[in-house]
Amino acid sequence: MDIKKMVSELKDELISLRRDFHRHPEIGFEEWKTQKKIIEYLEQLDVEVQPMGGTGVLALLRGAQEGKTILLRSDIDALPVKEETGLPFSSEEEGKMHACGHDGHMAMLLVAAKILSGMRDQLKGTIKFVFQPNEEDAGAYKMIEEGVMENPKVENAFGVHLWSQTPSGNIDIVPGPQMAASHYFYLTIKGKGGHAGFAHESIDPIFAATNIVQSVQAVQTREINALNPAVVMFTEFHAGSNMTIVPEKVEMKGSIRFLYEGGEEILERFERIIKHTCDAHRVDYDLSYKVGNNLLSNDTEVTEVVREVAAEVLGDASKVTADIKTMAGEDFCDYLQDAKGAFAFVGINNPDAGSDYPHHHPKFNIDEDVLPIGTELHIKMALRLLGS
Repeated sequence: MDIKKMVSELKDELISLRRDFHRHPEIGFEEWKTQKKIIEYLEQLDVEVQPMGGTGVLALLRGAQEGKTILLRSDIDALPVKEETGLPFSSEEEGKMHACGHDGHMAMLLVAAKILSGMRDQLKGTIKFVFQPNEEDAGAYKMIEEGVMENPKVENAFGVHLWSQTPSGNIDIVPGPQMAASHYFYLTIKGKGGHAGFAHESIDPIFAATNIVQSVQAVQTREINALNPAVVMFTEFHAGSNMTIVPEKVEMKGSIRFLYEGGEEILERFERIIKHTCDAHRVDYDLSYKVGNNLLSNDTEVTEVVREVAAEVLGDASKVTADIKTMAGEDFCDYLQDAKGAFAFVGINNPDAGSDYPHHHPKFNIDEDVLPIGTELHIKMALRLLGS
């Protein structure tokens, strides 16, 4: 069976699906129209379809023979970005845009499901097609809470992301840590307000807070192995209301990211420096965290399978690279807590197609000639993982 030919014959459908999703973007947990379109498409394929995770979708394709269960995943949400591409199929939703490639992800997985559903007599086992909401704010947990990894239990998981840092026609994947864990922090420094002319009668939280911003950088430069990537970033700083007033408090937000196993130790060291700095400046503090994403670490054996399949898809092993490790996060990591799996980057960087802008940029676009590559990769990975 010539899978490449089958995918090629559906290229127009792939592009049409992608453009339709692009015209009608919906942000996380608001993807009701997107969900409806996905369900309508899948119901034509004679697979078991159900809504899940609020606005997500799960479809089961049961093969003719018994075997293990694998999961293929696409994210479905857009971003609160005002589009500036000028494309004829630009977003029709003001202030919302598919600026990260999820429109292409949905199209690729839907067409992969269509082709695989026509091969059910050859399949050994079950494929779960997962269309997950709210990836941009770590929505995978909703699908997992509702049992996407169980009944039947998932043994392997595979995901694809169209990637603007990788040239079109290349596929990139690394074994082990690939996308960073991210922990968002909320820090309030509480002092004693007063008149700026009588600073000695106040306890200035701004002075303490600026010392904290500087001091915690020692964690990544003095307390973490230089070969282990880690960053501490302050991204919001709110204080004061007038030039003559010492404020009562400073509110700060930011993120701590790391790209190695065991990086949670950074959180303890971060708070230790905050506590001692606050003690030194006679201020109090409140600190809380929200987990953005856990570390995404590819299983070594599954990664090797991806590399073999990718070389077959591209017809050139030299185009299967291992260059991308990123401090960006990705909630596909949650599926890998209970299943061996991997996450591959399919390159879309092509200046001639206008697809060389970074993710989340208002001019972000994808090279639509790449869509068949991602689709074929999904199909052939499913067949390899199932042993079909």
